Amino acid sequence: MNRVIEKYRASGLKLTPQRLAILKHLEGNKDHPSAEEIFRSVQKQFRTMSFATVYNTLELLVSRGDLAELSIDAAKKRFDPDSRPHHHLICKRCSSIVDIFQDFDIELPKTLKSEFRVFGHHIEFYGLCPRCSGNQQAGNH
Repeated sequence: MNRVIEKYRASGLKLTPQRLAILKHLEGNKDHPSAEEIFRSVQKQFRTMSFATVYNTLELLVSRGDLAELSIDAAKKRFDPDSRPHHHLICKRCSSIVDIFQDFDIELPKTLKSEFRVFGHHIEFYGLCPRCSGNQQAGNH
């Protein structure tokens, strides 16, 4: 956590105890939590913390490029503390998300390439995780 504190301190982020609790929850978190999940977690330590504090901190981290906002779940935003470019594999039953750090060679049609200035891409794969598919291979349905 000290490395994280130094990273944010060096970048000029004001580190309040509440922000430190949010950063601690996010550090190494692979669950892609929602703002509500983060709020419930840090509120155990800071009973008077508001949801707005959590949400505003998350929005600040997204705007700085320190956190990725995922719109995978239509009901709520989820956040990914690993802001490196990557893709996701999503379970349609339990909504668990797995990071995929592999590049896929995808070409846009030439007409679209000439019309758009593309900054990046994100691919989402959907299926059933091992727990939800009864530990069967996803292709054996």
